[in-house]
Amino acid sequence: MKYLVTGAAGFIGYYVSQRLCDLGHQVVGIDNLNDYYDVGLKNARLHQLDRYDCFKFQKLCLSDRSGIEHLFAIEKFDRVIHLAAQAGVRYSIDNPMAYIDANLVGMATILEGCRHNKVKHLVFASSSSVYGLNTKTPFAVNDAVDHPVSLYAATKKSNELMAHTYAHLYDIPVTGLRFFTVYGPWGRPDMAPIKFAKRIVNGEAIDIYNNGNLQRDFTYIDDIVEGIIRVQDVIPQPESGWTPETGSAGTSSAPYRVYNIGHGHPVKLMDFIAGLENALGIEAKKNFMPMQPGDVYTTYADTEDLYQATGYKPSVSIEEGVERFVRWFREYYE
Repeated sequence: MKYLVTGAAGFIGYYVSQRLCDLGHQVVGIDNLNDYYDVGLKNARLHQLDRYDCFKFQKLCLSDRSGIEHLFAIEKFDRVIHLAAQAGVRYSIDNPMAYIDANLVGMATILEGCRHNKVKHLVFASSSSVYGLNTKTPFAVNDAVDHPVSLYAATKKSNELMAHTYAHLYDIPVTGLRFFTVYGPWGRPDMAPIKFAKRIVNGEAIDIYNNGNLQRDFTYIDDIVEGIIRVQDVIPQPESGWTPETGSAGTSSAPYRVYNIGHGHPVKLMDFIAGLENALGIEAKKNFMPMQPGDVYTTYADTEDLYQATGYKPSVSIEEGVERFVRWFREYYE
């Protein structure tokens, strides 16, 4: 089959493209290679994909309507895995328009491409951030997600609404995945693992928000990719008899599904830092800070729906995942 993977130079997009090629599929990857974080890292990921004859890359911005339209018309994709977005909760506070262009306009161009070219399944990236002010744990797809605390989260919830509309109006099978704190080799340098590791090895203090009283459902990249690969084979069907009053928020009378994709075991931030310290063999200098605007205290995924749909549960422990990350970190950065 032929796949479009958006955000192919990104963390998750790189791994998904690689896995699809290993499975023998054709993959077209697009990315705008913006400078939100180190473009060199993005190019290094693409260089790793150069060895695959079945992979080709095109630099393209999601908000380029004519460019996306032309790409769909020429390539005739069977399936689309839409992972590109302007990421980062904190960055959205200072640069909101970047999220409007990439996450809202970009989602619309992808949906239009799928609509006009009879794509058999669209899988797209949502986020655990949509749970916002929700305090019930674990987070389940039936929980209310109407009170986001960042524009990033609001755009991701909007993506889910846009996707459902297209599934309802145009019968496009669509699956949304709410990702929970993905980490591992080749990860984003704006996220805690690389930020912390760099500061620790350089002897600099790490900033720890809410005085360390945070929990995150850290999920290793291999587990995330396995979940994506499995779920893209589970094409949603309309649920007979579904109504908003009695049905699950993760299903619909349209060919639409939403799943949490996480480890299902939240880790205290201080325990994660201790794991980094052990793997690096260096004790971190710590600068305890108050809670940041747009942040949440805990993320914790209820993944039972995904397990029922795909039969898959994450298997990489936090200890093993951190060890693998640190081995890559030392090789790549040192």
